[in-house]
Amino acid sequence: MRIGVVSDTHNQLANVGQIVALFNGAGVQRVVHTGDITQAKTLDAFAGLDAPLVAVYGNNDQEREALEAAARQNHMELAEPPLELAWAGRGILVVHDPLDLDRHLAAHHDVALHGHSHELVREWRGACLVFNPGECAGHLRGYNAIGILDLERLETQLLRF
Repeated sequence: MRIGVVSDTHNQLANVGQIVALFNGAGVQRVVHTGDITQAKTLDAFAGLDAPLVAVYGNNDQEREALEAAARQNHMELAEPPLELAWAGRGILVVHDPLDLDRHLAAHHDVALHGHSHELVREWRGACLVFNPGECAGHLRGYNAIGILDLERLETQLLRF
């Protein structure tokens, strides 16, 4: 299973349009947003995805009621971190802030996804792959990135735009 990973979109709707096109073009089966969506209209823009979206709240997601309503309307899952997923036989931990990894990372996690730092992280903590594709809300072309995670191989790919 290939999943898309995105974080910290910060309501940059032009970038979200590009992100949707990239994920759809890559044929991902699911998309995980690791927080800092910021406004409901961002979730409305993600409704163009061909794959279901699952997201956690970030520290800048203050408009909770509007975000929850948009998630329901667009058939998306939006949760408080930490979020535990089990896809393709893998245990996945999703948080926004990487500092939360120390509290929640456990032996049954094969993958941990986070955001918050706007910096690329691809590292192993024991047998767990920790991944944050980095910046995607910037204005400089070619410096924005989203990630593709192959859950079978535990390999990542960056898509820059």
